[in-house]
Amino acid sequence: MRAVVFEQFHQFPALKDVERPTPGSGEVLLKVAGAGACHSDVSVYREFDAEHPGNIQPSFVLGHETAGWIEELGPGVTGLEKGSAHLVYGPTGCGHCRQCVQSRENYCENTATNPALAIGLGRDGGMAEYVCVPARNLVPLGEADPVAAAPLADAALTPYHAVRLAERPLAGGGRYALVIGLGGLGQIAVQILTALTGATVVATDTKPEAMERAAARGAVTVPGGEGQAERIRELTGGRGADAVFDFVGAAPTVELAKSSAGVGSTVVIVGIAGGTVEWNFYGTAYESALMSTYWGSIADLHDVAAMYRAGQIVPDVETFTMDEAPEAYRRLEAGELSGRAVVVPHS
Repeated sequence: MRAVVFEQFHQFPALKDVERPTPGSGEVLLKVAGAGACHSDVSVYREFDAEHPGNIQPSFVLGHETAGWIEELGPGVTGLEKGSAHLVYGPTGCGHCRQCVQSRENYCENTATNPALAIGLGRDGGMAEYVCVPARNLVPLGEADPVAAAPLADAALTPYHAVRLAERPLAGGGRYALVIGLGGLGQIAVQILTALTGATVVATDTKPEAMERAAARGAVTVPGGEGQAERIRELTGGRGADAVFDFVGAAPTVELAKSSAGVGSTVVIVGIAGGTVEWNFYGTAYESALMSTYWGSIADLHDVAAMYRAGQIVPDVETFTMDEAPEAYRRLEAGELSGRAVVVPHS
């Protein structure tokens, strides 16, 4: 079968022929309907090295955003139907620590010693015609389209978990949520906030077309540039946002998040651009919480799949054939995509 393989650090992945996998005990073989190309994949082959993080070692098939149909059941797997469509929960974890037994493998306490971080991050992923995954990592999609669903495994799961972290300050009337960065995750965050809260969603980005899409989904938009924080505070009546979600994580956006947050607010840094800011008592809103987040739990992904089936989440996708997979990654790196790139191996 054909697959996109990460072979060496600091080297573009290769589209090549590899052996079709066979499901082991407790696993299923999934016929891949769609596999999302994520910036995390670019980090793996452009930025990572053998020491950091140590459990993402070449070679393996990329793809941690995967959906498909069950092709074959491995030994011991029952209760699943061949041909049924599922999302794949990426994190694998150790399976026995305090976090994993709560189905929070994304926060596994033994990450440093696990053989891989996730399906597609250290072990073979879904950027292929077929992939083997643990049966417990499957989330049913029912009759919903599995091709467009593929990015939900990260691009919706991550913002969903972030929004759930900020439920308390968004509970009640007259609340404001600020979304910084309107790429794939930010666009879905706008949809999730609209569906789950009564808050006014304020969205900001430097790209006019991204803000237009957010506005079409009900957000009040503020363009980037000078006076950005002041305009956001004006929209909130001067008191600042009750919850802020930074999907970039660069120093200027983290500073914007901090300066736009109101008393008792929650600021969630989702983007991994590595920005840092200074903190002091008088420069931060009272009782505001600043936190990070990473991916989400498998229970969260079940909720995301339900929202997708209900039409509350509609991801923006651009589809590519398997032959076009390298071009999808090239365009991702160049910032030329208007939606999430989804490779459709059996198109």
